[in-house]
Amino acid sequence: MAHPGARMLLVAATASGQGKTTVTAALARGLVRQGQRVRVFKCGPDFIDPLLLERACGAAVHTLDLWIVGLQECRRRLAEAARDADVVLIEGVMGLYDGTPSAADLSRAFDIPVLAVIDASSMAQTAGAVVQGLRDYGPVQMAGVVANRIASEGHRQMVAASLRDIPLLATLPTQARQLPERHLGLVLPGEVDDIDAILDELADRLHLDTQAWQALTPRLPEHADPDEPIPPLLAGKTVAIARDAAFCFIYPANLDVLRQLGARLRFFSPLAGEPVPADADAVWLPGGYPELHMEALSGAVRWHESIRAAHAAGLPILAECGGMMAVSESITDTEGRCWTMPALLPGRVLMQQRLAGLGSQGMPTAAGELRGHTFHYSHLDTGLAPVAYTVKHPSGAQGEAVYRLGSLTASYFHGFFASNPLAAAGLFAKAAP
Repeated sequence: MAHPGARMLLVAATASGQGKTTVTAALARGLVRQGQRVRVFKCGPDFIDPLLLERACGAAVHTLDLWIVGLQECRRRLAEAARDADVVLIEGVMGLYDGTPSAADLSRAFDIPVLAVIDASSMAQTAGAVVQGLRDYGPVQMAGVVANRIASEGHRQMVAASLRDIPLLATLPTQARQLPERHLGLVLPGEVDDIDAILDELADRLHLDTQAWQALTPRLPEHADPDEPIPPLLAGKTVAIARDAAFCFIYPANLDVLRQLGARLRFFSPLAGEPVPADADAVWLPGGYPELHMEALSGAVRWHESIRAAHAAGLPILAECGGMMAVSESITDTEGRCWTMPALLPGRVLMQQRLAGLGSQGMPTAAGELRGHTFHYSHLDTGLAPVAYTVKHPSGAQGEAVYRLGSLTASYFHGFFASNPLAAAGLFAKAAP
């Protein structure tokens, strides 16, 4: 029997902070507990929300972005998910129409209806005007509304009446417990002792209108043409990847690409004092939260010695954002405390309260542009001259500096390897003598 497809919704709002992640996580966890197969995607570049959403649904959460990921790859992933799942949820980014491309652009590209999350804590009937504006401005298909932070049954009724022809699909009352946040977003789920209890509580408190939900039509999107096979340029090579609470900003798609390139992946934890694996042919130090673990990283002597030895031996090392911070001379926090790092890269990292970089960017390489993004609250004070700069999208303005020192490539830029697998392979290939 042919698969009927999946109910597909893009969860969006007027702005950040309205409860998109909370609602998406609560809905995913609740449906999973009902025996539904749920797949969740995140619109736009993000590492933190996907970790929480993965915990909620029990499956890897991939990125959808019409520029970074590309139209065909987004189509392929959506089609595969709809064939494997009963429900596909896509959490939007910022407000529905924010960004180039926006979540609304993604909705229209794949004919996916929008589930609007409204923070109803300080409004009632005006909710209808807001939702109709969200629908008509684009326009987009509007599947329904989730009213977040509903105070009472009377409040719910006023909101529902204001929506006119748009169904109130679900409500979520004001929550006693919030998902904890910090400067780059939500606290990582592995750091919250009772995260599963919080997710279950949110799922319990989300009131879903079953009749309205059943009225949503399952869809099976058109499958994209298969991509050209990725040549195994890293066949026989072992890529050592730092992965722990300090190095955790890893797109699942990046790991997929490295495997498709033929690489064997070995994970290690600098925070636990583990050295670079002895059989490594290349090293990837992804971004994360080194600023929260400076004392442990500063005291990880075996890690310091091993990354210096890898650099001295000419092993290709890619250090992205937090990874770059962790191989500088030092990191100084906002209170002036300074911690020494392995000093592969000359210069010191200074944490700051205000955002230093945000947005989609492309990095030039010999194999063409590698697309990705940047998001950080620090800056590198160094005398080393950049070898290149990324290019901001869509403005074309100068973006992040890219540094090379021996076999080290370092930048605040986070690359999305699937946007150009050949460029990604080049970052882990040893230069010809």
